[in-house]
Amino acid sequence: MADKLRTQQHLEALQVRYVGTGHADTTKSEWVANLHRDSYASYVGHPPVLQYMSLGLGECRELVRMRCLEGMVGVGSAVKDKEVDGMEVDGEGAGDGGGVGGGGGR
Repeated sequence: MADKLRTQQHLEALQVRYVGTGHADTTKSEWVANLHRDSYASYVGHPPVLQYMSLGLGECRELVRMRCLEGMVGVGSAVKDKEVDGMEVDGEGAGDGGGVGGGGGR
């Protein structure tokens, strides 16, 4: 019984420390947002991957890095088909092409 309690306490400590760990009540949209945010953070944090992406897109590395950073911020704030203050809002979702190589600006 003590092992089960210790395991539960360890899991709760991990969930407090790392936001993307998830829990039983994590919705699909929260999980996807965490996945996208972690992916963008990994792209920005590994310069060789960022260089590879910039070569493939034919754009400067800093531009790709900025798009990744904007994607990290935009994933969590995207509202899609939800009611806000009693009004229907059509927001931009994470799959609208606004991320890396999304065609914006050309």
